[in-house]
Amino acid sequence: MNLRPALFGLLTLLATATTHGAEFNWKYATVVPPNFPVFGTGANRLAKAIETMSQGRISVKVYGAGELVNAFEVFDAVSRGTVEMGQGAPYFWKGKIPAAQLLATTPFGMTAEESNAWFLYGGGMELWREAYAPFGIYPVLGGNTGPQMGGWFNKEINSLADLQGLKIRVPGLGGEVYSRAGATTVNLPGSEIFPALQAGTIDATDWIAPYNDLAFGLNKAARYYYWPGWHEPGGTIEVLFNQEALDGLPDDLREIVVRAAEASGHEVLADFTANNHRALQVLLADDKVELKQFPPQVIEKFRELTSEVIQELIDSDPLAARIHQSQTEFFDQVTAWQRISTQKLMDARMPANDQPAEAKSEPIDNK
Repeated sequence: MNLRPALFGLLTLLATATTHGAEFNWKYATVVPPNFPVFGTGANRLAKAIETMSQGRISVKVYGAGELVNAFEVFDAVSRGTVEMGQGAPYFWKGKIPAAQLLATTPFGMTAEESNAWFLYGGGMELWREAYAPFGIYPVLGGNTGPQMGGWFNKEINSLADLQGLKIRVPGLGGEVYSRAGATTVNLPGSEIFPALQAGTIDATDWIAPYNDLAFGLNKAARYYYWPGWHEPGGTIEVLFNQEALDGLPDDLREIVVRAAEASGHEVLADFTANNHRALQVLLADDKVELKQFPPQVIEKFRELTSEVIQELIDSDPLAARIHQSQTEFFDQVTAWQRISTQKLMDARMPANDQPAEAKSEPIDNK
C-alpha cells in the first residue's frame, strides 16, 4: 500500500491549519514607515503580543504607512472596517473632529505624565470615546511621546519678524498658533517631511524628538534645531479599533486586545526617554547642526496666541469646550502637586553651580 499520497495530504492539511488556524485575521495600519523606531517597532510588538496572548486565535498583520493606506487615511480605514486596527495621533483628524486637537496635546499644556493621568483617572478616556463613537471607532491610549523639540529650521528665529512667511510643517493647535504668528503652515505625513525640507518646499518642520528626528535624517536637511517644544509638551499616541470588529470578538479576546494595546503604550515614553539623549549627542556631533533656543519674546507671543486659538475652538465646538473644561480643572489640581514634587525635585537634585545653562535661563548653544 502506497502511503505517500495520504502522508502528503496530511502534511498539506497541517500546513494549511497552521497558516489559517487563527479565528480572526486582523489588519493593523500605522502612520509611519514599516519598522520605524518606537511607532513601527511598537506596532510590531503589539501585534505579536496579541497573537501570543490569544494563543494564535487572533492573527495581526502590521502595515506601514502607504503599504495599505496612506498615513492620513488610517482613521477612515478603521472607521470603514478596511482594517480592524489603526495607529495615529488625534490631531491628524481635526477635519472630522476639531476637538480631537485637544486630545492630542495642548501648547504649554500637560506633560506626558499629567496627560496620561487625565485620560485614565480624570475622565479623558470617556470624552475621547464619545468623540470617536459616531465614526464606529474605539480608541485606546497607545502611549505618549513626552516633551518634543521645537523643530528644524533653515533660518534662524531671532524675532517675531522671522516668522513672517515662514513655511512650516506642524499639525494641530501648534500649527494654528504659527499661522497667527505669520507663518504658512502645512500638514505632511512623516515620510514626506525630509524631501519637502530638503527641496525647500518648506522652510521648517516639527517632527518629534531626537530619536525619531535622527531616524528621518532631518539634520541633513536643516541646520537649526530649536527648543523647547512648546507646542507639544506631551504628544498622545492612539490605537484605534473598529468598534464592530472589537464587538465581534469573544469576551476573553476583546479583553486581550484592549489590554495589550494599553500595555504597549507604556513602552512608548520609555523608548523615547532611553534613546532621545543618545540621539541628541549624535545630532550635536554634526558640525552642521546648531542647537538654538526660541527667544523669550517669541515664546511669549506663542503663549498669547495659544490662548486665542483655544478660546475660538471651544467657542465654536461644544465637545471641545467640555474637553477643555475637564483638562483645565485637572491641570489646575495636578499643577499644585507638580510644583512641589517634580519641579522642585528637578531643581534640588542638581547643585546650583552645576546646573545646565537652561536652568540658569541662559541659552544652550553647541557652537
